Amino acid sequence: MLDYSKVLNPTVVSMPPSGIRKFFDLLDTMDDVIGLTVGQPDFVTPWHIREEAIASLEKGKTYYTSNAGLPLLRQEVCKYLERRFSLTYDPAHETIITVGGSEAIQMGLSAILSPGDEVIIPEPCFVCYEPLTRLCGGVPVPVVTRVEDKFKLRADELRRVITPRTKCLVLPYPNNPTGAIMTREDLEEIAKVLRDTNIVILSDEIYAEMTYNGQHCSVATLPGMRERTILVSGFSKSYAMTGWRLGYLCAPEPICRMVLKLHQYAIMCASTTSQYAGVEACRSGDEDIENMVGEYDRRRHYIYEGLRRIGIDVFEPEGAFYIFPDIRRYGMSSDEFCNRLLREKKCAIVPGSAFGQCGEGFARISYAYSVKHITQALERIDDFVHHL
Repeated sequence: MLDYSKVLNPTVVSMPPSGIRKFFDLLDTMDDVIGLTVGQPDFVTPWHIREEAIASLEKGKTYYTSNAGLPLLRQEVCKYLERRFSLTYDPAHETIITVGGSEAIQMGLSAILSPGDEVIIPEPCFVCYEPLTRLCGGVPVPVVTRVEDKFKLRADELRRVITPRTKCLVLPYPNNPTGAIMTREDLEEIAKVLRDTNIVILSDEIYAEMTYNGQHCSVATLPGMRERTILVSGFSKSYAMTGWRLGYLCAPEPICRMVLKLHQYAIMCASTTSQYAGVEACRSGDEDIENMVGEYDRRRHYIYEGLRRIGIDVFEPEGAFYIFPDIRRYGMSSDEFCNRLLREKKCAIVPGSAFGQCGEGFARISYAYSVKHITQALERIDDFVHHL
């Protein structure tokens, strides 16, 4: 009989499952649960984008595209980045269309990491960076960010953990789960630390459009940073296109060449139908973005004030669509708090510990849901904490 313990990859075996999906999957087993667990916009993909996808199918555009993606989509992505964020990339040699931002992250790390290379990861952060680093043979080096600093990465903390083996810094801003952002001034301090090194930045800017107090600044726009930045993003959040699985990676040509090799062998190309939808989104979706972000901003204020009225300590998020309340005063772990809230009040949020050890004592709440949904959740949270 086959001994699976001698067959399976030990690195994969040792990986914990996603703490986000754990609570999301529990919702399917319970009735009358209010869930604020997943970062999925409650908007439907705008009709003009869906219509373009339908038209591409009616015209029989169902074949493979080039490995790097439709040339037209790469051109439109680069126009979008220049128009919205003053970023300039060559669509032919510095842009690759991927299966969501998640593939872009994995391929970006795989292209640069060798066994033993260290990757600095500010935490709390999205759940994928550490396991993907380990899959590449890299060594994750977590750096704690603190609520007292608005969960920003500080230059002195970055400098402290750099070693001769440091290969990459992940910059996950606007941040999931905290809602923190990095301003241009914040990024300038980080740039000073990196300019005379060979450290590459993986800048995950999937929430760039969800920046509420001013314009998002990409680290790649700073002097000396573009040459060392792998920018990853996608269509899921800003255009409400989560199920289309469409993302992109932009980087200097030597890095993109390596990413393209990996992408060719692992993926071939992103969905052709999704790519035609992406062309329309980039060309005509700016107004959709403004409308959705305006609504997210309204929800941001609503849930922030609602949690404060309940008496929960909370940092006011400045980006993305998450809020990260401090639950330490209730004398239980994040996991226990969220499990009890789910069992006793049928309200699902995600333990902060799912996003790194320093997330312990916090919980992530997504406000990518309707105000009615958020109101019901706040009522249940209020009832729960006042009966503890």
